[in-house]
Parts: sequence; C-alpha cells; structure tokens
Amino acid sequence: MKRKNKSKIAFKNLLVTGGCGFIGSNFIRYLINNKDFSGRIINVDCLTYAGNPENLADIAADYSARYIFQKVNICDAEKLDKIFLKYDVDAVCHFAAESHVDRSIKAPGDFIQTNIVGTFNLLEAAKARGDKFKLFHHVSTDEVYGSLGAKGFFREDTPYRPNSPYSASKASSDHLVRAYYKTFSLPATISNCSNNYGPYQFPEKLIPLIILNALEGKSLPVYGDGKNVRDWLYVEDHCKAIWRIMTTGKHGETYNVGGNAEMENIIIVQMICDILDEIKPARGGKLRRNLITFVNDRPGHDRRYAIDFAKLNKELGWSPRESFKSGLQKTVEWYLHQKKWLKNIKTGAYQAWIKEQYSS
Repeated sequence: MKRKNKSKIAFKNLLVTGGCGFIGSNFIRYLINNKDFSGRIINVDCLTYAGNPENLADIAADYSARYIFQKVNICDAEKLDKIFLKYDVDAVCHFAAESHVDRSIKAPGDFIQTNIVGTFNLLEAAKARGDKFKLFHHVSTDEVYGSLGAKGFFREDTPYRPNSPYSASKASSDHLVRAYYKTFSLPATISNCSNNYGPYQFPEKLIPLIILNALEGKSLPVYGDGKNVRDWLYVEDHCKAIWRIMTTGKHGETYNVGGNAEMENIIIVQMICDILDEIKPARGGKLRRNLITFVNDRPGHDRRYAIDFAKLNKELGWSPRESFKSGLQKTVEWYLHQKKWLKNIKTGAYQAWIKEQYSS
C-alpha cells in the first residue's frame, strides 16, 4: 500500500504517560525493541490500581540507559514541567487515563481531573518547549462517537456523541488536543481506537475477567442480553498503528484504529469458555458455558461500536495482522502462564510494593 507521507520523525526523548498500564506497557515493550527507535523513553505513571510496575520489570532491568520511570500524576502540572525540562522531552505519547465506564458512573470526578485537566497540563508543558517539541500524540477511544445501530461504522468525521462520563471526558481531551494544534500550532495527532485486548490487561475488563472467573469456577457475568457489539483490536496491532501514526502521520489529523473484528459480548464469553475447556478442562469435565450469568445492564450501555480504519490503511498502510480468533487464543494462553502476575494482581501485592517504594 502506497503511503502519502513517507517521512519518519526521529524522537530522542519520548515521554509516555500511563506506561505501566495495559496499552502503555505493551507500547513501551514494542518500542524498546523497535529498530526504528533508538531514543529514551520516560514513563510517567502515578500507579493507580491499574498501573503495575511489574508489567515492565524486565524492561527496567535490561534497558536502564533507555528507560526511565517517574511516579508522577499528570494532574501535577509543576512536576510535569520539571520532567519535560530535566529529560529534554521532544515528544509525548499520551495513554494515561481513567478508562473504565463502570467506575466513571460511580466516581465521575476522577475522570474529569485525569482525562481533562491532566491532558491540559501535558499540552501546556509541551507548548512551553517551543520549537524543540516535535509531536504530541493523544490516544483516545471510539466511545467518543456514541452508539451505532445495526449498520454503519465510526469514521473520523463522525460527530461526537459520548454517553458516559468516561467517554465525555475523553471527548473533551480530544477537543483540547485539536485546539492546541489549531490555536498554538502544537504538532499533534489523535487516534481513536476500538476495544483492546491482550497481555497485561487489568482483570476488570471483559476478556481477562471472564478468563480468570472461568478458571476459578466463578460465575461469568454478562450485561443485559449479551448482544452488545464491540470491534476488538489486539493490543500489539494497536501499538504498531500508534507508532505508524507518530512517525508518518500528518499533524493535526485524527486516525481511527480498528481490529476488523466485530463480536457480541456473549459470543466472546462462549469462545473463552471453549478455549479453556480444550486446553485446561475443568474438574469433572464440566462445561464452563454453564457458568454464564446474565446481569442487569449498566446505565448508558452503548449497543454497538464499529471502526472504519480505511483512512489509516489508505494513507499510512496499516491494517491489523491478528484475527480475533488467533488473538484471543494468544491472550488466554498468556494469562494461563502468568501465575505470579495474576496472584500479585488479585492479592494487591503489587500495590503494597508501590507503597513501600514510594512512601515518601
């Protein structure tokens, strides 16, 4: 596929926010081993419940000259400014966000602070770098577009219609990034992605939650009738898309990133049950599908999301490599082989370590 923009930008000191989280840690892993990137990564993460330093423990040990971790909340503008100056930051890839819809319904204030105020602080710090700053890439979600009917796809020009405090806060941050590009000529790009899945995802999300509950013989909760549809994107494919956008994308543009894998929630749960029954049968040969339990739907639950990533494919030559079937198989197998990581997540041991390390 021919690309309209073949130039590549070289970043020397890339600040990644939320790098100890699910997508952020996968992105850092991808980038640190990418021959096209030889610079430093400064990982800024405040280590909330979903930020786990274990996700990058081997990277920290093996790449100490190129990987720097800073426990900082992006809502702390003063500390951010110091980090930008100390490490001569010339680019940002912004993942840090409160991201769980259920949590946004219970405590929307946290989402306003992190997703809107935190993004504003980063934009201000980047703007202060002047001509030294090369790119601000903002990672967002397809949820800003609202809900689709049975047909159609979200495109980059789809009007924003967020339906939860989470998606509203992400929509606000998207608008801020676009405004800083238009008003202050801050070099920026935005990507709106579909649902990610893969290694290191915190087990409050659908796929890891179902995997862990199924392994433990617990009920498998499914909202409503289970027919809510999402487009699923394997996290490594997403990381590759982000890097493609950052290095060859056009400033001021938004790119949708999708997995070409629409699935009903109930089908996903059934697929996980079947994979586990095959590779790790339950005692007595019990079928895990019998654990499925339908629960009351959550407020404002969007019925369907689907991404049209034709622009990203046509202009930058990206398309997902992983099918949902192969990606889900890899994901289930990864969780089966991460006993220590899972134990630390479930017992909160990683949080105790964080408290010990950063008590001051």
